[in-house]
Amino acid sequence: MDKIGLTLDISNAVINIDAGRKGFATKGKAEEGRMSYETGIIQAMSAFKGAQITNDPKIIALAEYTFLIQELQFCVGTDKKTISSLTAAVQSFDDAFLALQVVTDPRYIITEKVFPHHKDYRVGGFPKDSFHVACRSHKTRLENIIRSPGIDPIEKSLLQQRQANLSTAQNAYVEKQKKAMSE
Repeated sequence: MDKIGLTLDISNAVINIDAGRKGFATKGKAEEGRMSYETGIIQAMSAFKGAQITNDPKIIALAEYTFLIQELQFCVGTDKKTISSLTAAVQSFDDAFLALQVVTDPRYIITEKVFPHHKDYRVGGFPKDSFHVACRSHKTRLENIIRSPGIDPIEKSLLQQRQANLSTAQNAYVEKQKKAMSE
């Protein structure tokens, strides 16, 4: 999958979703808002499904990261809790990208010695490093949004797709860890 095309598709999707939400709140613009919102959700769903098909944790993380950055840009400045949550998620994925760089280094095996062997610090028997932490905490964040009352069913399906992507990314990342540990 083309990374630039993916990020553009997601950016456009978020722009449409945001325009749609603003349209809902504008008198006489509800129908236009709904169309823009649904177009954005469809665009995002297509991009996230395409990312998941790659089974590449970097592509999947990039898709989520792009979505988060765009959401943060459209966030109202007075919404401190959302800004804080999105900022934490972005920072978590910044760390995850660093883990993605390191996991391909043959010296990654050292993590076996520095991460506790207790199950709470392991995923599939491998160290729960910053990539796993980012995916896990973001899946929880998405689950909390899904549980929100009154969430639109099409947006709920997008959130569920994003959660599924994170699980796919973690599984693929475990394979990278397995390879690094066996070298």
